[in-house]
Amino acid sequence: MLKLEGFTCQRCGACCQGESTVSLTQEEILRIAQFLNLPEEVFREKYTVKVGKYRVEMKTKDGYCIFFDKKEKLCTIHPVKPKKCKEWPLIEALSKDPSTLETLKNYCMGIKILQI
Repeated sequence: MLKLEGFTCQRCGACCQGESTVSLTQEEILRIAQFLNLPEEVFREKYTVKVGKYRVEMKTKDGYCIFFDKKEKLCTIHPVKPKKCKEWPLIEALSKDPSTLETLKNYCMGIKILQI
């Protein structure tokens, strides 16, 4: 996987924006529910949506992940955020297709300022 030396998140929220979010594993669901001090079922009902037969992801609100605070520009579940969120922007696609980096430069301010 490509390493982006010197990458610093600019807290722009671009990675938290969209019509959907990342898939959650059962372990992530339990960890986030516990962090929010909620029973699993309450967490699932309030904060997740089922997509297809098996996929569970966080809901969106106003075009962003429900856990993104637009005013403060931060993830409200940062200590327990899902693995895919933690990996961003060092996603597997970068190592498989270098042209992905060009696309991400237009999307992620942290990558854009690196001048790669």
